[in-house]
Amino acid sequence: MTATLAVEGLKVAIGAANVLRGVSLDVQPGEVRGLVGESGAGKSMLGRAVLGLLPANTSVTAGRIAFEGRDLLAMAEAERRSLLGRRIALIPQDPMTSLNPVKRIGRQIGNLLRHHLGLSKRAALARTTELLAEVAIHDPQRVLALYPHEISGGMRQRVLIAMAFACDPALVIADEPTTALDVTVQRQVLQLVERLRLRHGSAVLFVTHDLGVVAKICRSMTVLHAGRVLEEGETTNVLVRPRHAYTRALLAATPRADRPAEALRPVPPDLIDQLWSEAYRLDQVPAVGAA
Repeated sequence: MTATLAVEGLKVAIGAANVLRGVSLDVQPGEVRGLVGESGAGKSMLGRAVLGLLPANTSVTAGRIAFEGRDLLAMAEAERRSLLGRRIALIPQDPMTSLNPVKRIGRQIGNLLRHHLGLSKRAALARTTELLAEVAIHDPQRVLALYPHEISGGMRQRVLIAMAFACDPALVIADEPTTALDVTVQRQVLQLVERLRLRHGSAVLFVTHDLGVVAKICRSMTVLHAGRVLEEGETTNVLVRPRHAYTRALLAATPRADRPAEALRPVPPDLIDQLWSEAYRLDQVPAVGAA
C-alpha cells in the first residue's frame, strides 16, 4: 500500500542553520501519526515543509516528500498549490489568529468550497451549514453571519476543523490544535478530529508536545529532537517500552494523574547537551559526493 505521506531524509535550513536533519517518517492511509517533541524540535517546520509554506530564507536542502507516491518537491508550484486545502489540509495551532478577522465565517468557508470544488454560491452556502453542524456548532445559520471575534476560541477551532475536512482531504496536518484551549475543550476537539477522520477516511499527522494527546488518538508516533528522529513506532510500544533515553525522560517529565504527589522530573540537562552535540556533529558530515 502506498503511504499517504512519505518523508525521506528531509533536511531544512534557515539560512546556514539546520533545523531538520535528515528526517524520515511515513503516514499510512487512514492512520493518525503523532509527531512529538519539545518546543524548537522542528515539528511545525516539518509540517510547513510538507505544505510548501516554509518561512522566508528557509529552504529544503535534501530529501524527498512524497504525497500518495508523488514527490511534492518536484512538482510545479501551481500543481502543488492546487493540492493545498483540497487533498492536503491544515488545522493551525492558534484559532484566535488563523481566521480572517474582516470576513464572516460563512464567507470564509464558502470561498474555500467554491474555489476547490467549484460549487455555486447557493450550494456552497448549503454545504457550509452542513459542515458547521458536523463540528457540533449550535445554530449554524446564525454562526455563518458572525465575524471571528464574535465567537469563542473553541468555536473558532471547530470552524478551522470544518474547513480542514471540507474537501475530503487525504492528509490533514494538525499543528498542535489543542494548545490554546482549556482542558475540557481540548477533549472535545480531539473527539471531533477522530470522528471526522473516520468519516472522511483521512490520514492525520498530529503535531503536539503532549504525550497524553498522543496516547489518546495516535496509532503510531515519532519522537523528534533538534530536527532529527530519535524514536518511532506503534504508540503503545513506544510509551510502554521506550528505547531512547530522551523518550524515557519525556515520559518521566509528564505529570501523572494516578501519582499526583510525585515530583516532576525535568529532562536532564546533560542529556540535552549530549543530544545537541550529536546534532551538531551530524551537521559536519559532508554531503554524498562532496569534495
